[in-house]
Amino acid sequence: MTEKPVRRFLLIAGWTTASLLLAACGKPDVPANAALTPAGGPAASTAPARVYVVGTDAAYAPFESQNEKAEIVGFDIDVVKAVAHQAGFEVKFVNTPWEGIFNALQQGDRDLVTSAVTITPERRQTMDFSQPYFDAVQLIVVKQTSKVARFNDLKPLKVGVQTGTTGDEAITKLLGKTSPNIKRFELTPLALKELEAGGVDAVVADNGVVSNYVANNPAGQFKTVTDPSFTPEQYGIAIKKGNAELLAKVNQGLAGIQANGTYQALYAKYFGSASSVGIAAAAASAAAPAASK
Repeated sequence: MTEKPVRRFLLIAGWTTASLLLAACGKPDVPANAALTPAGGPAASTAPARVYVVGTDAAYAPFESQNEKAEIVGFDIDVVKAVAHQAGFEVKFVNTPWEGIFNALQQGDRDLVTSAVTITPERRQTMDFSQPYFDAVQLIVVKQTSKVARFNDLKPLKVGVQTGTTGDEAITKLLGKTSPNIKRFELTPLALKELEAGGVDAVVADNGVVSNYVANNPAGQFKTVTDPSFTPEQYGIAIKKGNAELLAKVNQGLAGIQANGTYQALYAKYFGSASSVGIAAAAASAAAPAASK
């Protein structure tokens, strides 16, 4: 009575074992985390683009400021976004006070700094710079009734500057480091507000932010004065010293947006005219990193 059931059980077990063996022979092992591969093609990359943290002092329109939604916007922001897209990485902007912005870069809390940063020999000692992307020069801002016509006319006057800027450096050389006539402010717009209120007689700052402020504040009755003694300046994207890989990516992106017309379109959007900036030379050298000094 037990013989047939036993035979039937052994027969079914044999079929099951054979099926499993055939399946094992006919299908290679595939790791659970293997990338799906298109027929006849390489494995698709699933690695996300690298995200770099960008420090910016968002109180320097039109280069960087915050809109009504507290979003960081401006010329510098659009340029760096375009550079990142061109070079294949992503960026995250973090509003960072000017006085601590370079320290944040050196400590690694920021990967890049874009904040209308003038390239200077002193700064090159502690950080690297991209190819220049904006030509700048200092301007003197005074009331329309002022008799100031040149830089030396500021010697007996009270002058407002933003702390730690090249405008601060210029007026310090003229008046002396400890001069009581130098009024330092955390932000250039605050210095210009003080000029409007009569607390200072003049302000010295970069042409881009000055021109934008004067154009948008006609009630202040300002005028600007230039001087041949002002040294032409150029802005660059600051990168932690020694990060050659990121420097090369940024320069590659800058050269690309210059070559394809993106940079020129952004410049016209914010400044209403063609740019004379010298990054066209960067396009010729493609991704060649700038030399540190």
